[in-house]
Amino acid sequence: MPMKNRGGGEFASRNAFSRSWVLLLYLGSFCAGMFFTNRMWMVPEGKGASKNFRVADVQRKIKSEECSPERNAYNAGISENSRTQLSIQELNHTIADLERKLAAALEDNESASNGSLTLDNSKTNDSTSKRKKYFMVIGINTAFNSRKRRDSIRSTWMPQGEKRKKLEEEMGIIIRFVIGHSSTSGGILDKAVAAEELTNRDFLRLNHVEGYLELSAKTKTYFATVVSLWDAEFYIKVDDDVHVNLATLGSTLAAHRMKPRVYIGCMKSGPVLSQKGVKYHEPEHWIFGGERNKYFRHATGQLYAISRELAKYILKNQDVLHKYANEDVSLGSWLIGLDVEHVDDKKLCCGTPPDCEVKAQSGHPCAASFDWKCSGICESVERITEVHSRCGEDENAVWSKSF
Repeated sequence: MPMKNRGGGEFASRNAFSRSWVLLLYLGSFCAGMFFTNRMWMVPEGKGASKNFRVADVQRKIKSEECSPERNAYNAGISENSRTQLSIQELNHTIADLERKLAAALEDNESASNGSLTLDNSKTNDSTSKRKKYFMVIGINTAFNSRKRRDSIRSTWMPQGEKRKKLEEEMGIIIRFVIGHSSTSGGILDKAVAAEELTNRDFLRLNHVEGYLELSAKTKTYFATVVSLWDAEFYIKVDDDVHVNLATLGSTLAAHRMKPRVYIGCMKSGPVLSQKGVKYHEPEHWIFGGERNKYFRHATGQLYAISRELAKYILKNQDVLHKYANEDVSLGSWLIGLDVEHVDDKKLCCGTPPDCEVKAQSGHPCAASFDWKCSGICESVERITEVHSRCGEDENAVWSKSF
């Protein structure tokens, strides 16, 4: 009996052991079958091959994750983190989209042309076709201590109030006094300009710190700013001690409107001044060669104009455009290596009476008048009214033109 009991117990134990192995073999066979089945799903030919491969891969990943609760918990955390990251990305995209729409709205806002503007980030809108088209934008370079000069221009060749607004809407001519900020932003100088702006609404404020040695930087910022704000055919810079006849200036530029890259002014080539302490000293004179060298041809700084494509070029490359001591030289250097037509037109640099007066009487009025010895009209505050009366075109001349 004891032997029988031992034999029965041993048989029972062996039988249980065999069932365990059979179960394990069955599970192993099932998993192997699933593995080979998935491998077959990975091989189909044709266009669906890559898609079936992804399906099989996902199936294997799901099955392996179902066997590991720890893995599921880990993946749950990863999934939650991924969803958080996706939410942040979507929020960033939404913010960026809103910023683009805001920039476009600012550019399309017609009130931009009726008052002063400050542009801190000069970027163009790709959809320029939706922007209102203008003929020319005239920026009058001015300084904080030039209030009397500005008033003298307002009382002579620059239309005021409703006439200026009509000039923009009907003739496509925008005129603004261009000024930056003082070194102490919000100081007394800035407040004085802000008060003047409330009365006249004819300023363009640049993201630029004013200073005589910063004129090249101001010129670059000016062109980058105006081409971002207004889609015009020409962009002009003029000093605040120069007399301008708008109709003649417009006619002069209109003759070149079919040229995509044109640079218009009174071209000159003056000496490069290496001596320190003299006016117009060029600290980087050595770049232009040895002594008695001259600058390359460039438009004199009292008034010049460039076409839209050139203004866009300055906008896009402003971070790498070099600034020389003299702003007119700087502009010339930015354009000299490009496929640009230089137009030398002496109507943009007539002398004050009797020069401009004789030309006006002969039926060939000047577009701009100033004195070379003063780089502008000498004592312009007192004399610009006389220049305007003797050399200025008829008050209605600009309205009879079709630009």
